[in-house]
Amino acid sequence: MASLSHGQLLVHAVRVLDTYNRDMQSVEEHVNKYLKQQKVYDDGDQTFIVEVFSNCIRYWDLMRVITDGFFVKDGKNVLRSEENLYIVTSYLAFFRLDELGVAHFRKFVSAQDINKMYRFLNFCLNERNLLTWMKDGWEKFYEHTFVQTNILSPIQRWMPELQEMLSHMKAKIDNKLKPRRKTTPKTETKPFDITQPRPRSIPIPEPIPKLHKHKPPPRSLYDDPEEFDVLKRNRDVNRRRAEERLMEASRIQFACANPEKSDKTKEIWNNIISEEESKLDFERHRAKPTPSFLSTAATLMKSERGVTRRRVRAISKEVPFKMNTTAILREGHLYSQREEKEIKWLENLEAGAKDKSEFEKWQNKMKTQDLEQELAAIERRRLEGKLSHEEAILARQNVIRSNKQKVLSHREETKKMFDEYLQQKFKEEQEVRLLVEQTLQGHRNAKDATKKIQEIKRKIVQDVNEESRDLMKQAIEEAEADMRRRMELIHQIRAMEAVPIIRQKFVDLTATSGHGLLSEMSIAELRERMSLLKTAEEELEEQRRDDILATKQAKDQKLLDTLETISRHRLEQTKSAAIKFEKRKKGEPRPLQVKDEKLTELERRLEERKAMRKREQQSAKITASRTAANRTQNLISQKKALEENRWKELEMTRERTARIMNDGLQSKSANRLAVM
Repeated sequence: MASLSHGQLLVHAVRVLDTYNRDMQSVEEHVNKYLKQQKVYDDGDQTFIVEVFSNCIRYWDLMRVITDGFFVKDGKNVLRSEENLYIVTSYLAFFRLDELGVAHFRKFVSAQDINKMYRFLNFCLNERNLLTWMKDGWEKFYEHTFVQTNILSPIQRWMPELQEMLSHMKAKIDNKLKPRRKTTPKTETKPFDITQPRPRSIPIPEPIPKLHKHKPPPRSLYDDPEEFDVLKRNRDVNRRRAEERLMEASRIQFACANPEKSDKTKEIWNNIISEEESKLDFERHRAKPTPSFLSTAATLMKSERGVTRRRVRAISKEVPFKMNTTAILREGHLYSQREEKEIKWLENLEAGAKDKSEFEKWQNKMKTQDLEQELAAIERRRLEGKLSHEEAILARQNVIRSNKQKVLSHREETKKMFDEYLQQKFKEEQEVRLLVEQTLQGHRNAKDATKKIQEIKRKIVQDVNEESRDLMKQAIEEAEADMRRRMELIHQIRAMEAVPIIRQKFVDLTATSGHGLLSEMSIAELRERMSLLKTAEEELEEQRRDDILATKQAKDQKLLDTLETISRHRLEQTKSAAIKFEKRKKGEPRPLQVKDEKLTELERRLEERKAMRKREQQSAKITASRTAANRTQNLISQKKALEENRWKELEMTRERTARIMNDGLQSKSANRLAVM
């Protein structure tokens, strides 16, 4: 199996770091999974990737000091996604340079973009940075002796070779390197022993055509138009005004603040406190409230029966609503229908129709009987529901008693199982310790083998260096030839662009285009027709406006008439309601009373169940201990203290921002006065 190249090894080391999530996986599990997915089977390559990845994780804080400083200095020209590439490169430079050597390190660097690598290495190998802020940042995580002996001393020892490599990279970027030419031995030629031919006559060369010297482009071509300067000045003025308005608004933002809490906030706060305190009553029965629509319907039914009139008057308050056009027309239509119905009824009476008062009396009597039966059925269902509820409470108390016994037995079984689990866990930990010791011994043997393999690879790499240099020279020569060809094309394109082009076109507004169409006309005639159409559209629009105004006036008059009719009907309704109320006041009927033997029997059984339930609750009542009460009181006091601290912190932050904004305004005004 062939081993990977330097560039491929560097790419694998960076990908391992990119795909690693320290919260989800361990180091060894992740790197083994990655090597299986990428099908890296060579022992030397696996060892290199594992060591680079594990040591990058180990010295992560140290590498982050270098990369964070690099992104702060040159972050606008570098991608943040390439952070792991710089971490691996800095690890190879500071920890593996003695083992790799400058030749192998140069191959790792040359496998990436030369501009990117030169910018990073020039930053991190600067002696001033190494001995000042980098050293201080490393000493936050490691001791001074470790930083000096294991990091700074090796890199200073290799500094001359590294600086030479950086200068070579700089010359390559600036295109100053000249390829070396090999001095190949010349081939010695021997003439044939034949008759010499006559010398040919020299042909006359063709004259070289001379190009006319073109005019240089005008200077105004490279200058920006004046409109750009005007727009820039206006933009600066508008930005300065916006900043002044923002600072002024931020300065006076507390002028409209109300420190007192609103009634709605106080009501919400009281509701939250009452809910929290209600949670402490653990033995209280929680009944579901009656739905709003049922309670409203029940009260309305009682109001019809005449049972609770005062309560209905308090509930059925008139809700104000907005009288828009639709509501006015709808109510006017309702009253008009009532008027038509009343007129029709009077006409029928005049024609000899019968009065239905006797039928209404009989109907009211039957309704009262039906109402009595309905009330008796409702009362029976209510008592049966209460009785079933009491029986359910007694059954629940029995279930709770049996559950307590089951919990006690379950706790004993759980305790036994927990003791067995602890013993088994202790045995597993001993086995894991033995396995870890064996694994560590295997890692030590693997390190010795990797050192031997690295020595063999170093010898092989030295043999390959000479071939790679020849290939690099050939690539540089091809790049220079390609660059010359591109420069010639650019000169030709610029010469073609310099030829002047006539862009003027004369237009006659009174002449037609000459396409031979029936509706063809000149631009002047078109403009005249457009003006005539525009005046016609304006006249039509004025006519439409007059029609709309007339319809609006008619509609308003109709609404006024409808409102007058509604007010007249409402006045009559209030008068009739007052008369009915006085009649009811004189002869108010008594509330219906329903008596039944089944109801009395149900009430007796209900009282017995209630007494039994109270006895059961009294016997099973749990007295609250003093410690539980103190704990609850401490929790409530801690919650109140946390809320008070939170509000204080919010007020302090607002005051701090106001103070900062005020200082900024004062400094800005002082600078403006100094400029003036």
